[in-house]
Amino acid sequence: MRCPFCGNIDTQVKDSRPAEDHVSIRRRRFCPACGGRFTTYERVQLRDLVVIKSSGKREDFDRDKLERSIRISMQKRPVEPERIDQMISGIVRRLESMGETDIQSKTIGEIVMEALARIDTVAYVRFASVYKNFQAADDFDKFVSELRPPVQPEE
Repeated sequence: MRCPFCGNIDTQVKDSRPAEDHVSIRRRRFCPACGGRFTTYERVQLRDLVVIKSSGKREDFDRDKLERSIRISMQKRPVEPERIDQMISGIVRRLESMGETDIQSKTIGEIVMEALARIDTVAYVRFASVYKNFQAADDFDKFVSELRPPVQPEE
């Protein structure tokens, strides 16, 4: 592992333990060249995934990109960070276990929206506003009205 401080490629692992999510390993590392200490995380990767964009462009799946977009939608929401990490790990496991290495970006978006809808409706609407490319307030109104249960007429 390359040292983030000096670039030395010969770093040493000083301590390894399961991370809080129990899906990754947390490693404390030491660089003998500069004395720097840093932490890395190691995760199991079942297969290399490729995302096929709506334009047809192909790019490697980036867990960090997925995590950033989810965390933006969850900003200032009363959801524990551990729950968000579990959700992200679950989404990635689901994508990896689909059996395909090529995954449509639309499929990923739908899986993320499904997971967010179960955890926090505000985050779900935030994510949907970007994913579905809302252009006006009417788009929000229409989407949110679909979330509300139908009003029963009074007798």
